[in-house]
Amino acid sequence: MASDIDGVLTQLRKGVLEYCVLALLAEHPSYGLELAHRLGRHRVLFASEGTLYPLLSRLRRQGWVDSTWRESTAGPPRRYYELTDSGRTALATFVQAWQPFSADVRTVLAGVDR
Repeated sequence: MASDIDGVLTQLRKGVLEYCVLALLAEHPSYGLELAHRLGRHRVLFASEGTLYPLLSRLRRQGWVDSTWRESTAGPPRRYYELTDSGRTALATFVQAWQPFSADVRTVLAGVDR
């Protein structure tokens, strides 16, 4: 049963994790490990750091985030990620679609016996 749930969660994460990263970056620019810690507070949403860096690379290629290297007082320079105007538009579009979508899912699932 646990592996069945893991499979479902994997599929759900694929659809929403990139938008959750965009939402965090909309709050303020962050470096990868900081994003991992912020996402890690949501265990169901975020499983591992191993998925984050490829996702950030994909978001850069899409033009939804930019990155810059910044010096750190606590070690080597860090790559900071920042939302672009395109990323803000993508996030706004997702939020607009997510609200009715998630409401419909909740309504349909409300009728399921648990």
